[in-house]
Amino acid sequence: KETRFSLDDLTDPQIEEAKELCIILKGDVQGSVEAVRDSIVKLATEKVSIRILHDAVGAINESDVILAKASKAIIVGFNVMPDQIAQSTAEREAIIIRTYRIIYELLDDVKKAMEGLLEPQLIEKIIGRAEVRNVFSVGKVGTVAGCMVVNGSILRNTKIRLVRNQSIVYDGKIGSLKRFKDDAKEVVEGHECGIALEGFKDIKVGDEIISYKIEHRAVKL
Repeated sequence: KETRFSLDDLTDPQIEEAKELCIILKGDVQGSVEAVRDSIVKLATEKVSIRILHDAVGAINESDVILAKASKAIIVGFNVMPDQIAQSTAEREAIIIRTYRIIYELLDDVKKAMEGLLEPQLIEKIIGRAEVRNVFSVGKVGTVAGCMVVNGSILRNTKIRLVRNQSIVYDGKIGSLKRFKDDAKEVVEGHECGIALEGFKDIKVGDEIISYKIEHRAVKL
């Protein structure tokens, strides 16, 4: 199957380099090897291709481990086990060997290995929002925003964004979070707090401060 790209595709950020999962497959009988091989190949997607480097009948041996190391492959056995030399070599070289008696368990694990090759999605999660009600200066701390938390909570150790007239004017960290005069790790909705931003002083009444975090979410095929 031929895949065609246009010049527009070259600048499309959605296009990512395809990943490839290399597998060495061993089984107890030829029929099983062929059935498992055909089922594994069908798991391939546009995001992750599958290459069966070697498939054969018999126990997993040292040659399989050496090939796996050279090609960064995983070894899959169906109704067979690695011999003693292969097992010790695999442990020494940190080569993955998986053996199965049930084909759907084998296929589930191959699919998980494919998903493990994909870059995780970065998901932005809003923790809370606060309105700047007044601004004042405090000694060494510098500019402090007197805020009311209007949604969720403001957390000391999350990322912080300052928004003014729908535009982001600061994206960084909290330098100081206080509830009255006490340091705070969290201030929840309906409570006032004082917020100083790390390395930023241009805070104005009416600005919105957003507490958020970036989560890494595994990509599904």
